[in-house]
Amino acid sequence: MSVIEAPTTSTIHSGAAHAERVTTTKLRAMKGRGEKITMVTVYDYSTARIVDAAGMDAILVGDSLGQVMLGYDSTVPVTMDDMIHHTKAVVRGAQRALVIGDMPFLSYNISPEEALRNAGRFMQEAGARAVKLEGAAVAPTVERMVAAGIPVMGHLGLTPQSINVFGRHRVQGKTREAAVRILEDAIRLEEAGAFALVLETVPTPLAALISRKISIPTIGIGAGAGCDGQVQVLHDLLGWNIGYTPKHARKYADAANTFAAAFEEYIEDVRAGRFPTDDNSFPMDEELLEGLDA
Repeated sequence: MSVIEAPTTSTIHSGAAHAERVTTTKLRAMKGRGEKITMVTVYDYSTARIVDAAGMDAILVGDSLGQVMLGYDSTVPVTMDDMIHHTKAVVRGAQRALVIGDMPFLSYNISPEEALRNAGRFMQEAGARAVKLEGAAVAPTVERMVAAGIPVMGHLGLTPQSINVFGRHRVQGKTREAAVRILEDAIRLEEAGAFALVLETVPTPLAALISRKISIPTIGIGAGAGCDGQVQVLHDLLGWNIGYTPKHARKYADAANTFAAAFEEYIEDVRAGRFPTDDNSFPMDEELLEGLDA
């Protein structure tokens, strides 16, 4: 099959084509100025180019790819090799946004040495500029990674890799005891050196309180507008899923139905002989073919 040359950034969107690369320091400065941070999950080169050119501040190569790209029922089966493969592709497509690799289940929990080695793979092998870890028990690991020169984003609240402990996806921190624990965990991760913190499905007042209490940016998903930024799963944002949109998401497009309609029209045109036409084909001097069908 032929390969079509990828469009230049300017042909996709010119808004961020010449902006300087986003860094962890820049995200912290944005919080200081009260500027909201934007982040979305991305899993491939082509989408990364579009998202990057649109001006997104950060891209998370999320282990949510297990569900939306690989068809698993949770993030638990996702491997390091899966994450490295997809992160490489995203890095090739993102010229400006900060690319963060999501460390998968058991890639950082077994031993500090293995955690550091796996985080190093994201940086050296895949080209990510930071990694993300779930939970607060990993604070010593975060501290060790930061000391080794690896920027780390934390993740509190609903941590999807712990779905078998939680039993189901539900809001975290609704009681005073749980709220205090999440707040203390946020402070603990900041002290360990995390440069930012994802808060997932945490009550809005609690997320706003945490955002005020810590100096590093908070990135909310289902945690209200009081966070310093927001992250969404690409497929939720684009309506690139069938039959379900989480409460924390807003559909900015209807990709699933748009794609389905395009595929149906393509099928009909091919079967009816309406595609390809001369406009989609390549001519030649037919005299050159004389006698070849004898």
